[in-house]
Amino acid sequence: MIMKSFFKAVVDRPKVFIAAFLALFLVCLVCRQFVLVNYDIIKYLPHNSASTLALEIMDEEFGSGIPNTRVMVQDVTIPQALEYKEELLQVDGVIDVIWLDNHEDITKPFEIIDPELADSYYKNNMALFFITIENENITGTVSAIREVIGDSNYMTGSDVSLAQAMSSGKKEIGQITLLAVIFVLLALIITTRAWVEPLIVLAGLGIAIVINAGSNIIFGEISFITNAAGNVLQLAISLDYSVFLLHRFEECRMLNTDVKKAMIQALHKSSRSILSSGVTTVVGFLALVLMQFRIGPDLGLALAKGIGISLLSVFFLLPSLILVSHKLIDKTHHRPFVPNFRSLGNFVRKAMIPLVCLFILIIVPAYFASNSNDFYYGASYIFDEQTKVGADNIEIENVFGKNDTYALLVPKGHTATEKQLSGDLKSLSETTGIISFVDSVGIEIPEEYLDDEVLTKLVSDQHTRMLISLDTDYEGDRTFALVENIREIAEMHYSSNYHLAGQGVSAYDLMNSITSDMITVNLIAIGAVFLVLLLTMRSFSLPFILTMSIEVAILINLAIPYFSGSRIFYTAYLIISSVQLGATVDYAILFTERYKEFRQAVNKKQSVVNTVSAVTISILTSATVLTIVGFLLGYISSHGVLSQLGYFLGRGTLYSLAVVLFVLPGLLYVFDGWISRTTRKTNLKAEEKGGYHYENFEDNPDTSIVTDPDNNFGNDYIRSR
Repeated sequence: MIMKSFFKAVVDRPKVFIAAFLALFLVCLVCRQFVLVNYDIIKYLPHNSASTLALEIMDEEFGSGIPNTRVMVQDVTIPQALEYKEELLQVDGVIDVIWLDNHEDITKPFEIIDPELADSYYKNNMALFFITIENENITGTVSAIREVIGDSNYMTGSDVSLAQAMSSGKKEIGQITLLAVIFVLLALIITTRAWVEPLIVLAGLGIAIVINAGSNIIFGEISFITNAAGNVLQLAISLDYSVFLLHRFEECRMLNTDVKKAMIQALHKSSRSILSSGVTTVVGFLALVLMQFRIGPDLGLALAKGIGISLLSVFFLLPSLILVSHKLIDKTHHRPFVPNFRSLGNFVRKAMIPLVCLFILIIVPAYFASNSNDFYYGASYIFDEQTKVGADNIEIENVFGKNDTYALLVPKGHTATEKQLSGDLKSLSETTGIISFVDSVGIEIPEEYLDDEVLTKLVSDQHTRMLISLDTDYEGDRTFALVENIREIAEMHYSSNYHLAGQGVSAYDLMNSITSDMITVNLIAIGAVFLVLLLTMRSFSLPFILTMSIEVAILINLAIPYFSGSRIFYTAYLIISSVQLGATVDYAILFTERYKEFRQAVNKKQSVVNTVSAVTISILTSATVLTIVGFLLGYISSHGVLSQLGYFLGRGTLYSLAVVLFVLPGLLYVFDGWISRTTRKTNLKAEEKGGYHYENFEDNPDTSIVTDPDNNFGNDYIRSR
């Protein structure tokens, strides 16, 4: 009674709610322009990670980081290379450029310079420069460097990748959003019964999405993943709730000619199913908040907030929009375009037991395969050879090999120990050169006699800095072993009183933080969803069956890269587990609630047939949109993490769809007795219920089908004439 009074208050003031949402929309439309986007994945390491602390100290004491960009210029002599170096030093935003002349006096004959050292900087008439770029205007600086060297030369590094991500991100997001809206519109045209209804649904969703995007200003900045995927995920996931209410309203209007009363009934009857689906999705996303890797909280909070805003929109804005435009809806009604899925229901009834057996057989190999993938942890390979950045990196590695530069900070004033440390580091097979106070100047010369420019790069008030050039990849087993080795050497000389930074070091710390997140996040997400289903369904067995079904679909999704031999980004691997669970568990909830309703009237087999026939179009609507959105993100995005996350989402939705339509019916059939014993207030037997009863669609042709999407996007209740 309280809920009906509440909903009556909503429908009595449609223009007030429309005005309120439009005001929020306009405010947030302005605010979203001021939401900053962070494209640097390393910045999301935990604040207390060793490499993060090292970078903070180095930035504070030395005013710059480590060389983060490699530039290769071809067909140059040594004098021409020096001219290029001077030009690069003049670029606004370039802090330092390291070349061969930083190690050796190149005025002496080139033949007497250490060949190994020389080959690290000049080979086959090609010069390789190591550039340090400041953080303020990376895109502009990288663009200016490209103007200096020209398109025929090459550049790579973390800042080059970062600049590429920033420049391409906005354009690609616009393309993805536009295509997603077009596909959503097409899906709604096919599954609704009035030409104007898709526009009303899109208007409600669009306003909710802009409000969420603008309200992200409370976070100050958001990650590139949240910026790219947040809006389209909110669109695809919250579409379900709008369709729930719209179809329920249509069913109620067939029984009640008063538009406001029909809307109150629709809100009352659909509120439980919409809230159940919405809350499970929100808690699935909120599990990401518990990640140490701070992209998880960034994405989780934004998505959970977005789904919450979408729920408010469905209960306040969408009813208001429908009420003020119901006459236009009536005028634009058309015949339904969707087919009858009765034959699919019969197929599932016949094949469900073999499909359940196959499902059980898949679980173990899917589990082990999903945990045996090869991963990228950092941002070094986010752009493949199809992009300019990836192609340039390959060209540079073909000539000069792999290279990374680490910065080691040790306490100032122990030159003898520094000399020993430098010697130990040079003994490593991967070390190609070291720039430090003791290597560049020597331990005999007092600091007061040194050039200030040299001192500020190598010595601060507290620390001495060693820049170590290494022939190693940016990440991988060999690189991670090297990081551990260097840390052991530094600890041997300085105990724990040192700091190490570098791309490989950050990737190592990133690996440690996000791999430890995996089990925690998954268990909490599963536990939270299980608890919500336990409370809403009042059943112990059903939450177990539903979460297990979707989790196996997730395992299958994550196992595919192992069998295809693909290396994947751990960030995408970690995030998709919670996203797929939160986004697709709705399908299992929908199917199960409808099955329970049919089981109160007919036997198990007939309930399976009726349920598949009733909910397929509803599930297909949502799943098709989510799949298309995922594949659009995967295909259009040039950013490796985003692209992989998109493909994971597209494939994962299809696997969840297949499990719900072809396996879950068999699980409900097999465990029907257990469900009956462990579910409160359920009576799974045939009986008449009020003025309605459920029948086999085919057995009684003298029936009318009334669309009823209470918890299933457009289910069909059977009403006797």
